[in-house]
Amino acid sequence: MTDVAQQPRETRETFWRTLQTFCATRVVITVVLLAYFGINAIRATRAGEAFADWQSCAAYLLVAIGFGVLSTYVQRRLMLQLLTQLVFDIAAISFLYIASGGARSGLAILYLFPLSGAAVLAPLVLALFFVSIVTLILLGESLYQLLYSLADTTPSQAGLYGAAFFAAIFVINRLAAKVIKQEDLVAQRGRDLQLQEAINRLVIADMGDGILVVGDDTEVFAGNPAAEHMLGMSIAYGQPRYKLTDLPALGPIADAFFAWQQPRGAGSDATSAGSSYVRIKPVDRSGPSRDRRRELAAHLKLRFASVESLGLSNDRTVIFLQDVSEIENQAQQLKLASMGRLTASIAHEVRNPLSAISHAASLLSEDLVQPTEKRLLNIISDNVVRLNRMIEDILKLSRKAHTHAEPLRLASFLAEVLIELRETHNVAPDMIAMSSMDYYQVRFDPLHLREVVLNLVSNALRYASGLPGSIRLMGTSPTAERLELHVQDDGPAITPEVRAHLFEPFYTTSSKGTGLGLYVARELCLNNGAMLDYEYRMELSGDGRDEPSGRFVITFAVARDGSLAGRHDQ
Repeated sequence: MTDVAQQPRETRETFWRTLQTFCATRVVITVVLLAYFGINAIRATRAGEAFADWQSCAAYLLVAIGFGVLSTYVQRRLMLQLLTQLVFDIAAISFLYIASGGARSGLAILYLFPLSGAAVLAPLVLALFFVSIVTLILLGESLYQLLYSLADTTPSQAGLYGAAFFAAIFVINRLAAKVIKQEDLVAQRGRDLQLQEAINRLVIADMGDGILVVGDDTEVFAGNPAAEHMLGMSIAYGQPRYKLTDLPALGPIADAFFAWQQPRGAGSDATSAGSSYVRIKPVDRSGPSRDRRRELAAHLKLRFASVESLGLSNDRTVIFLQDVSEIENQAQQLKLASMGRLTASIAHEVRNPLSAISHAASLLSEDLVQPTEKRLLNIISDNVVRLNRMIEDILKLSRKAHTHAEPLRLASFLAEVLIELRETHNVAPDMIAMSSMDYYQVRFDPLHLREVVLNLVSNALRYASGLPGSIRLMGTSPTAERLELHVQDDGPAITPEVRAHLFEPFYTTSSKGTGLGLYVARELCLNNGAMLDYEYRMELSGDGRDEPSGRFVITFAVARDGSLAGRHDQ
């Protein structure tokens, strides 16, 4: 890249703009002179001479307009255009100066206009050369007046004009040179900043971690492609269009941001960073994805860093996003690997008693004839089959076995599950309430979904009050890409500390639990292209206030061809 200071004057836009300004100023001065001589032509006794001066000014105005048009549309040979204009200006002003009576006319000050242009646009030597010519013209005219005694003038007045012109042009030329150097420096700094910004954008765009730049009010100012992929949204650079708080899907990030801001006091380090973990549902995942579970939720590690500057009215905060879903999966696999053989051995030992129970139930069915007894035997057989299938699922989790997904209508499927649950757990008919889901259809392995729902509802039975409607199953479709099934009870919500480890294998808060129920339920959802999580939603309490309410949420992905989940119109 050519340095600005080394560019020829013909290629510098600044010089051409200055020349155009010079031409515009000439037109203004000529118009003022034209008005001045026009008034004199009306009042003067020698109308012929005044009219001649007026005609000279009119011709000067036309030429000045021509110079302006030429400098605007023909930006070549700057010095040739400048010299031509200077020669014409000095000649025209000299003609008016001499024709108007010399020094007594007061028109000598007009020479300062072309000389100032030469001082700004031409080198110092050339500018002083034109000053010398003007000074000689002034002295020559004074000597002519003195020799022929045409007026009461002295050469000293012309000499003072010349000395003043020399001093003014020298100062103007030096100031112009200093301004040009400052412009060169500013232009160089601007190119350096643009280059650095281009490098920063290239590096940030190629980063695997996401980056968001937000204001104190969570307004998003910038983000890299990795952040756009994690959040499922496009971010216009430098053009804030929304806030984190405006999008419900990004609410966990906004909450973590506000929580990070609270402990920061006046004496805290401005560049200190904090981190937290959140799980979000991307706003939109319309692009191709190899992993369907990434379309439903993303587990992100957030790290905050404040950027403060005296030149900014509002501080900026950089949020670093790291997708830890894969790291989380690897950690869980490592945790399970050490107990893989033990789990397989236990599953083998459990399967043998189940086989004995199943065989004994079959033998009993041949002797029992009472309907009640047969119904009990059917319950035993069904649960033996279900337990055996659950053992198979536990053994297949690490292998991510292929599922036999079938189209299921949620309303009829859940109704069957609840009927069975009421019979086996002696649940009151009105204790579990289910919202209308007649038009919702999903593609899910029936036995897998049965295990997930039974696990969640059984868990809710332990904490619900037992009142009518204390357990609720609700279906909702917040976006065209998602279908959600909520399982909620009126018991106390799970604390955030427990929620952070809720789906970890072998983690349990009950002395009788194994810590595998929710982990298996989530893995079954993931294997069927769905996502299970525990979420907090705002609900109206009895006194009309919004309060956070916890519930388990199964999120089904809606495929673009409608094959995974969707609304089935009857």
